[in-house]
Amino acid sequence: MKEYYDARAPEYDDWYLGRRGFADRDRPGWDGELDELAETIAGLPPVRTLDVACGTGFLTRHLRGDVVALDQSGRMLEEARRAAPTATFVQGDALALPFPNDSFDRLFTGHFYGHLEAPERERFLAEVRRVARELVVVDASKEHSGIDEHMSPRELSDGSTWEVYKRYFTGAGLAEELGGGEVLFEGTWFVVVRAELGSPREPRS
Repeated sequence: MKEYYDARAPEYDDWYLGRRGFADRDRPGWDGELDELAETIAGLPPVRTLDVACGTGFLTRHLRGDVVALDQSGRMLEEARRAAPTATFVQGDALALPFPNDSFDRLFTGHFYGHLEAPERERFLAEVRRVARELVVVDASKEHSGIDEHMSPRELSDGSTWEVYKRYFTGAGLAEELGGGEVLFEGTWFVVVRAELGSPREPRS
């Protein structure tokens, strides 16, 4: 989906900010939850963090500490450099992270995990365990959707149309899927879960 995110990069934040094609959407409580989401992210202890699929940097800018942000889309990274100028940016594959083992204290990812189908999820979590010991996932709450997953139609301002695989979560369900974790925030629109992940070289008992 690199082509989709390249094309969407200049308008991606419209979704967060309720602009243009999202201006007329009925999203009760959205702005308040977005503020709470930012506070939750900013409240994470400042450690060496890898932000995977950072997109435009809309969430990256709230992370504290030594932050490295990765995305496969060069155009997304152009946007992210403006939003989070103190971070270090790397273009790369989230399923084959270009970093040595144990490079980070935390891996953070926002609105990426829910786009992964089962084989990709397994690859991603294996990579997380390889490079970091803590995972923080921000994704879409099931409360507003009423469904577990679907192919989500997307139309961009240039008239192009795309279909993107999308899942929705409860906090408890996401924590269980990650092997156990702490629900940091759960609302109508967003969930945030933190999980401690054992290394594949040192299986959890």
